[in-house]
Amino acid sequence: MKNLLGSSIRDLENVALNYGQAAFRGRQIYKWIYNYRNRKKNIDEIEVLPLDFRKKLKDDGFKLSDLSVQERNLANDGTLKLLLSTNDNESIECVGIPTEKRLTACLSSQVGCPMDCKFCATGKEGLKRSLKASEILDQILFIENEMNRKVTNIVFMGMGEPLLNIDEILLSIRSINKDFQISQRKITVSTVAVPRLINKLSAKSFQILGNCQFTLAISLHASNQKIREQIIPSAKNYKIENIIEDCKQYVIDTGRRISFEYLMLSGVNDKLDHANELSHLLKGFQCHVNLIQYNQIDEVEFERASLKNLQLFQSRLSHNGIAVSLRKSRGLDKNAACGQLRQNARNK
Repeated sequence: MKNLLGSSIRDLENVALNYGQAAFRGRQIYKWIYNYRNRKKNIDEIEVLPLDFRKKLKDDGFKLSDLSVQERNLANDGTLKLLLSTNDNESIECVGIPTEKRLTACLSSQVGCPMDCKFCATGKEGLKRSLKASEILDQILFIENEMNRKVTNIVFMGMGEPLLNIDEILLSIRSINKDFQISQRKITVSTVAVPRLINKLSAKSFQILGNCQFTLAISLHASNQKIREQIIPSAKNYKIENIIEDCKQYVIDTGRRISFEYLMLSGVNDKLDHANELSHLLKGFQCHVNLIQYNQIDEVEFERASLKNLQLFQSRLSHNGIAVSLRKSRGLDKNAACGQLRQNARNK
């Protein structure tokens, strides 16, 4: 099957020409695909095209979507979480996070995840497979369709480890930039970090995209190696000091500031000593720390750090010269933590 999602105008013009149609027919397909108000997902529903052209495309296996909505959850704060079914009967999650001026799409890059982070529900069932670029892009369209507004920001922070699916991630970023008209500077790729792949990401970005302008966010969540291994088992293969060195090289190669995600876990990593240790680790290069409120998961032992500890931790980092902000969790009343919706659906 040939999914047209992710195709450029030139690609679709060539499809039209190959079927003996005028090039503008390809442009009509392009406008149809990337119109967020269009909820029709079948080739034979592209009403602007001649019926015989639609039939030929469909008979030859062309399609517009690999996904379908399995479940919708809307939180009190307006956050929308979708559980989507794939053609091979797997499930993935994506989230739309609205504010007055923006709509952020939190996208999955894999079905499941092999990293087994102890605070995350996604890794409980392991990795099934990586997603194709078309499946990644389709998540954006579903969020736009359901929320009836354009996505303005993208975060690869859903199910999966993006660095284990670099090529498809970068192909999807190229389409997000060119076809969805979203600047790379409004795209964030979040990773637990995998040995040798931070450098590979920057190198491949220049090959595929021509530049590297998106934000790289490292899910650090610890101020030292011992704590990191406690909450992220894969960390034993990648020393925290080596991550920082690779991040410094990434800043040199791309000119882009690194973000460090730090999930505040009560009694684990939320003490002032940890803040001082983290400050020492990150001092001296272009970076920013996002402190994150933990979204509670029933199956794990971790608890959310108190607001007081969050604020004290933030103040200490700031006092130590580290750029820091506090990011509140969204959708707390509707299983918005990664993997929860999928896991609950499988348990029904």
